[in-house]
Amino acid sequence: MSLASVKQFFSRHAPDIDVIELEQSTATVALAAEGHGVEPAQIAKTLALRVGDEIILIVTRGDARLDNKKYKARFGTKARMLGFDEVEAETGHPVGGVCPFGLAKPHSVYCDESLKSFDIVVPAAGATNAAVHISPERMAELTGAKWIDVSAV
Repeated sequence: MSLASVKQFFSRHAPDIDVIELEQSTATVALAAEGHGVEPAQIAKTLALRVGDEIILIVTRGDARLDNKKYKARFGTKARMLGFDEVEAETGHPVGGVCPFGLAKPHSVYCDESLKSFDIVVPAAGATNAAVHISPERMAELTGAKWIDVSAV
């Protein structure tokens, strides 16, 4: 259902964007970069975190990691990733296919400033072998994301 919800999202909000399904897995940054012929940094990975009682999604470049000091300054707490079993229940997407599109529940979405280094990024699309090619600005616009700076490259 996850891939279907992402396709439905794009059909409604951005019919010009195609969901690309590959034969091989793109569940990791390295596999996605290889499958789509881009640098790992250009993969837009989506992290699901808990901030108090709220679940948030942060999309950052593939070679970045969360900077704990920046994260704590922005959210007032230490970063807490969702457990493996919680991810699909909260987002509707399996680990390796998590993206900010076609979510099962409404969650706040944030795009890290690091994505602005690229004209096109490649986030997953609800399955471990699906993705889209999209500009960071358009991704933020379509998902209602706020721009933040919480990563380190």
